[in-house]
Amino acid sequence: MRNGPVPPPPRVLPRNDPRQYDDLAGEWWRPDGAFAMLHWLARARAALVPPAGRPGALLVDLGCGAGLMAPHLAGKGYRHVGVDLTRSALDQAADHGVTVLVGDATAVPLADGCADVVAAGEVLEHVPDWRRAVAEACRLLRPGGLLVLDTLNDTALARLVAVRIGERLPTVPRGIHDPRLFVDARELIAEAARNGVHLRVRGIRPGLRGTAAWLFRRLRGGPVRTAGREPRMKPTRSTAVLYQGRGVRHG
Repeated sequence: MRNGPVPPPPRVLPRNDPRQYDDLAGEWWRPDGAFAMLHWLARARAALVPPAGRPGALLVDLGCGAGLMAPHLAGKGYRHVGVDLTRSALDQAADHGVTVLVGDATAVPLADGCADVVAAGEVLEHVPDWRRAVAEACRLLRPGGLLVLDTLNDTALARLVAVRIGERLPTVPRGIHDPRLFVDARELIAEAARNGVHLRVRGIRPGLRGTAAWLFRRLRGGPVRTAGREPRMKPTRSTAVLYQGRGVRHG
């Protein structure tokens, strides 16, 4: 006989539903958790950010989640402000030194030209109107300010790798993406240009050897890897799946 009440089954949510992040709140800072690949991407994105060029420089982190960029920005001289819709994630970001704001990436409650750097990592492919989010990111930048981002391309290969294959592996939570929202790299470059930012993009991917070892350990239920030794993102010539962008606002 069973003892005690039977736990309810996990709720099933639509693809790309923001409530998934509340259900997965305990995963953000687990190095081998459901958001492990976001840690690898946060390190690679932060590597695109130079040290602050002036006192009081501001970095606005759109879709900051639990603040995974924070450890990689330490010592660069920025005030790190994170914007996100998920309060459970923002509470964790605040614990890691991020000044947090509840807000939508398409309507950020900050002044024009306030930011020296805007980071938009793994957020554009979750926004129903990614063009508006890009316009907001560019609006926040001061002249000479830097935009850094990464996202998934709107290609059949990206849908295959990120959804059909990826969501069957322990690197991507199931249902976390809606492939209809993936962002065409050429359209993104054009949209950034319309908003005053000359964006250059390059493909990135996890290092094959490190990722294979990581997956093997995860599938076997092995111990958590020491922090800082997770697989690294590598540049690749193809932007067909995952790509980074970096650009400066002119004017």
